[in-house]
Amino acid sequence: MESKNLILRESVFTDCMLFAEWEQKPDVSEFFTMNDDRNYEEIVTNFVNYTQDPAKEMYTIILKPDDKPIGRIYLSRIDREEDSMDLTRIYIADEENRGKGYGEEAIRMILEYAFINLHMERVTIDHFVKNERAAFLYNKIGFQDEGRMRHAGKKNGKYVDLCLMSMLRAEYYDKIHSK
Repeated sequence: MESKNLILRESVFTDCMLFAEWEQKPDVSEFFTMNDDRNYEEIVTNFVNYTQDPAKEMYTIILKPDDKPIGRIYLSRIDREEDSMDLTRIYIADEENRGKGYGEEAIRMILEYAFINLHMERVTIDHFVKNERAAFLYNKIGFQDEGRMRHAGKKNGKYVDLCLMSMLRAEYYDKIHSK
């Protein structure tokens, strides 16, 4: 998938080194249900398991024109019977690349892929209750609040509440046709 500034390509095994480096950064992992002590071996194990699961897809966000990897997207619960999927994790790894619209651009690419290519009816995304930056972005893109999921995730052995949001196919098409 390609847009003005980005390429989303399927993640490959060698990306695991980048993921391990990025996910050790507190400003990356702070609002994700991943433990702070997550290491390379755990990332590799997850990568291998996820690549064998048709309900999961992983993408590396590449910044053009230098083809520099800058982030990650992880999709899960891809259900072709119910036509739904979850945008489980997205991040731009380095502070220098944040606030430039790359996260928004990547999410919009995934939504196009979900609704146009995969013919999904529903895409969900969630965020930590305290992650106001994510809430603002997801609302701006057009996700609708569904409510708080109590103890829906776990971080460092403690349960956390997550805010669930979704977008339906009709909402996506309304949004792109209103531009």
